[in-house]
Amino acid sequence: MEKLDYRSIPGPKSAEIIEKSRQCEPACSVDQTPIVWDHGQGVWVWDVDGNPYIDFTSGVLVSNLGHNHPGLVSAIQNQAPRMMNCYSFPTPERVSAAYRLAKKLPGNLNQVFMLSTGADATEAALRIARRYSGKQEILAFYGGFHGRTYGAMGVAGSMNTRRHFGVPVPGGIMAPYAYCYRCFYGKTYPDCGMFCLKALDRVVESSSSGDLGAVIVEPYQGTAGFIFPPEGWLKGLETWARQRNLLLIVDEVQASFGRTGKMFAIEWEDIHPQLLCLGKGMGSGIPASAVCGESDVLKCMKPGELSSTWGGNPMASAAVLAVLDAMEKENLPENSRVMGEYLKSRFLEMKNRYSFIGDVRGKGLVIGIEFVDPVDRFTPSQEITRKVVMGCAEHGVLLGKLGLYGNVIRIAPPLIITQPELDAALNVFEGVFKTLAS
Repeated sequence: MEKLDYRSIPGPKSAEIIEKSRQCEPACSVDQTPIVWDHGQGVWVWDVDGNPYIDFTSGVLVSNLGHNHPGLVSAIQNQAPRMMNCYSFPTPERVSAAYRLAKKLPGNLNQVFMLSTGADATEAALRIARRYSGKQEILAFYGGFHGRTYGAMGVAGSMNTRRHFGVPVPGGIMAPYAYCYRCFYGKTYPDCGMFCLKALDRVVESSSSGDLGAVIVEPYQGTAGFIFPPEGWLKGLETWARQRNLLLIVDEVQASFGRTGKMFAIEWEDIHPQLLCLGKGMGSGIPASAVCGESDVLKCMKPGELSSTWGGNPMASAAVLAVLDAMEKENLPENSRVMGEYLKSRFLEMKNRYSFIGDVRGKGLVIGIEFVDPVDRFTPSQEITRKVVMGCAEHGVLLGKLGLYGNVIRIAPPLIITQPELDAALNVFEGVFKTLAS
């Protein structure tokens, strides 16, 4: 294992490249710790100055297999000399990837439409839902994130996604998500009896024109701060939607491919959506996504009515097959579950000792830690969050920050991580937290 010691950030080579970036790239191109990545292997990445880091970001929950997984690299190397692009024509790789993925899908989901990005998948799902239902309104949730494209912006529940971009695609109706730590209704779980579910009818009655056809939801809200609803909330939402004959779309672009400790997050509560959006870990570094659905729903789209230049291209399809192989052979969803339980338990123990840790939540290897004012233990603290991210980076652990208030760090290492590697990272966290508390 690499040694994690102090390093000055950015190093001289990183600083030089970052300055060059400022000259030729817009500011929106950079929003991370000032480190220039050079290469990666497993859960480790190295910057151009030669410093090693444990990657607790997985490239925004993409590199589920770790960096440069040998099976994935081999699949890409074998496919590249044969064919790299094929528009609309079937290929053995695309059909095999779709077939194998369809066999893994839970419930009545039995068809796969291959695309490239998560936003591609959610955009396609929104179009399918509107076509199938014949209705234009879609219920979404405050804090929800479904991509940065214009259609997805119409169901975005965050001002950061919409600010100064004009009027989004109409039809999105917003309801409060089950953010129990900061309840929209000021209630306390479990005494509330999941009041936010009971209030959905009131939200629809006050906002809908009577043209509601579908619901789109994340099994946990990623960009909003790794917010996990209480057990039973998603099942209750599914029941509510079915009773009102609404199509249920679950956006698992972040949550799928073992991230929460099961292949698909909907398996935790036996949820049966009519449409399921996949991405990120699906290609584990190669752009690949899909909207999966029941054939009775997907048949509403005729040939040529949905297409994508890069969707299901041979390279991406080969990558998806390699990812499926690794998931099965290495039992990565189970490793995510076991390592995630250990990691979460350690952070919960730290929460009891450090007053600036307000909340620890998660499932599998997706954990959010919310930082707060150490005196009132509730007011969001962006400053402490910034110090944690930078302090951990200076000692060899890479994190990302997010959240509705910018005060949450995301813990999302590759699913191949081992307990010794987790312990090395936890030692860094402990040291940074002690420094902040002193």
